[in-house]
Amino acid sequence: MPYDTTQALLDGSVVFDGIPATITTAGIASDIFRRMVRGREFDAAELGLTVYLRTFDAGESPFVAIPAFPARIFRHSCVFVNTASGITRPEDLAGKTVGEFGMFGQDSGIWIKGILSDEHGVTPDQCRWVIGGLDSPMPPFGFVPHPHPAEVRVQQAPAGRSLSEMLVAGEIDALISSNVPQCALDGSPRVARLFPDYETVERDYYRRTGIFPIMHTVVLPRSLAAERPGLARTVYNGYLAAKNAGMNRYRSARKAYQVRTMLPWANALFERDAELLPADWWPYGVAANRTTIDTFLRYHFEQGLSARRMTCDELFTPELLDT
Repeated sequence: MPYDTTQALLDGSVVFDGIPATITTAGIASDIFRRMVRGREFDAAELGLTVYLRTFDAGESPFVAIPAFPARIFRHSCVFVNTASGITRPEDLAGKTVGEFGMFGQDSGIWIKGILSDEHGVTPDQCRWVIGGLDSPMPPFGFVPHPHPAEVRVQQAPAGRSLSEMLVAGEIDALISSNVPQCALDGSPRVARLFPDYETVERDYYRRTGIFPIMHTVVLPRSLAAERPGLARTVYNGYLAAKNAGMNRYRSARKAYQVRTMLPWANALFERDAELLPADWWPYGVAANRTTIDTFLRYHFEQGLSARRMTCDELFTPELLDT
């Protein structure tokens, strides 16, 4: 996908050493996930963490990951509520009907459900779940299994109804989504965020935990990685160089007040972030991300999405466990 972390690969300013590569992207990340999981269309591809984990359901995954993480987002901001639902604090979600985009337990949902459980005592079995499309009707993702515990009530959105429409109408009380629903962007008075001052909450969460939630990783077919020793490290080095190039664009742009972006006060945001975040605020490699990955794996298991609690070292190719 075209992120700051991958722009240098897309524009060719960073290449995979010794490997000619054709870079393909898509309008939405789930299209890449589907094409990789169903068709094995790529030699390396971005994959949502939970999509990758669900490929272990039958035993050994057909993929192996490199510890590159092109997408990561703080997720307190991803919960939206109907203003007539009576939900004014996280604990009020208990007993409510909550929509979730795409599947029960997409990456953003896993993170915020885990945080709600850890910090507010609200667990998924206390809610009713409706799965569907965000701004237009859509069946649940069909390219991965959809496990959930028997005690968790999960159903599909009615035909012809989007989760955004249902939230505005009060047919669901709350919504968890990887993207901002259009009703919120349009300023509907019937929709609000569960955490209105989400930036303050997320900065406090990072200050306390050191976790910057990871959404996606990069995978290779396991057979290809085995056939070509060193390929995984070459791909990793390319993604790492592209990410570092993106970080350096922001660092160097401080001189000119981030003039290349149309966002006012972008330099002030960079400087405020620098007070909280380390110099490498978007780290790749296993060591710097072990706590974050292990937390996600715990949440994945606790929410009934994996049969056992996996370990960080199981996800990544052994040749990159030293990163």
